[in-house]
Amino acid sequence: MKKKFLSILTLGIILLLTACSGNAASGDSSENKESAKKGEKQVVTFWHSMSGAGQETLNSIVEDFNKSQDNIQVNAEFQGTYDEALTKFNAVAGTDSAPTMIQTFEIGTKSMINSGKITPIQEFVDKDKYEMNGLEKNITNYYSLDGKFYSMPFNSSTPVMYYNKDAFKAAGLDPEKAPATFEEVEDASKAITKSNPKMKGFALQAYGWLWEQLLANQGALLLNNDNGRTDTPTKIGWKEEEGKSIFNWVKNMVDDKTFANYGTNGDNMVAGFLAGDVAMFLQSSASARDVIDNAPFEVGIAFLPHPEDKEREGVVIGGASLWMIDGKPEAESEAAWEFMKYLQKPEVQAKWHVGTGYFAINPAAYDEKVVKDAWSEKPQLKVTVDQLQSTKSSYATQGALMDMLPEGRKIMETALETVYNGGDVDKAYDTAVQQFNEAIQQANKARGK
Repeated sequence: MKKKFLSILTLGIILLLTACSGNAASGDSSENKESAKKGEKQVVTFWHSMSGAGQETLNSIVEDFNKSQDNIQVNAEFQGTYDEALTKFNAVAGTDSAPTMIQTFEIGTKSMINSGKITPIQEFVDKDKYEMNGLEKNITNYYSLDGKFYSMPFNSSTPVMYYNKDAFKAAGLDPEKAPATFEEVEDASKAITKSNPKMKGFALQAYGWLWEQLLANQGALLLNNDNGRTDTPTKIGWKEEEGKSIFNWVKNMVDDKTFANYGTNGDNMVAGFLAGDVAMFLQSSASARDVIDNAPFEVGIAFLPHPEDKEREGVVIGGASLWMIDGKPEAESEAAWEFMKYLQKPEVQAKWHVGTGYFAINPAAYDEKVVKDAWSEKPQLKVTVDQLQSTKSSYATQGALMDMLPEGRKIMETALETVYNGGDVDKAYDTAVQQFNEAIQQANKARGK
């Protein structure tokens, strides 16, 4: 009798929950239901983290799309930084308040997959027979896991070296030949500071992403098991000489008093460059237009440097991709897919590249007149594309995948700042490696690995 009562009670609870949460499970927001009733445009809620010129260009593209057809209305909603947007998403995932699609940074890839709240875009690619091979290979390489696409590449960039051509001339250096190796950067820094004691030679933001890029450019892995692409990582993937070379490189310039220490503040570093306080720095290629337009001197852009005893391998794609959220009505998801495809059109990607400095996901965009005109006016923009397209495809340049990568970046940033402030390289490096490995192990333990 007791078992029978419990069975009836359980069934009642299930039916009650189903009735109460049916709408939430389907992700059918009140706005979308009203649109469906009235036969109005299908609403797509798009959460993003673009600000400044990126947000202006994105809003313009969204407006173009909404005007281009009568069936879909995309609402682009800014959600703060990538970390802030991801936190907000995790708080509403699986509820009525979740967006239709969300922009998430590249190191959030594993977190999104592990969330269980997304629909891999491969389902839409297969259904639509959409040709992903037409997109930039060195971008899609990152987002392809075991031949499957979980998200659509969107804003993509890599770091490049910016340098002050006027400062190079004043120091007797060739302004058309930027330093290509760590050692050449050191020599140029000495010459620049000697010619102008008020100017430092080089700055490197204490940013984990930049450290990862300098590692990959040597052909080194961030994580073992092929950067987490053939199996779950269990420890770091780089060798001591590879990882420590970056620390020693900076330490040499700190000791020579040619290094400008801006810590983790990238905005201050860019401001220092524009003010003539430092002659060279590394930063995202997406900053190219802003830096070129605002500098009171001629700006040069060059490939990322590497140790002279290593061949240049290339760069790992950075930026973010677009994710389809699971549990939405089919019509809403299909509408979001239409917008994702629209974004990859050559003319749209051309507008995105010229308006922001981010790469065109579809390389056919570089043949558009607006891009050719922009490159003619600012040939530095083409250098960023040349570096990407000349990158050698490997596990190192394909990039790492694991959900602890945001924590790993902070660990390396702390280590870099320690060295910037005169700390011992060996101690800072060893501590960082220990903490990085512990973070990997903790992440695996949390997932029962």
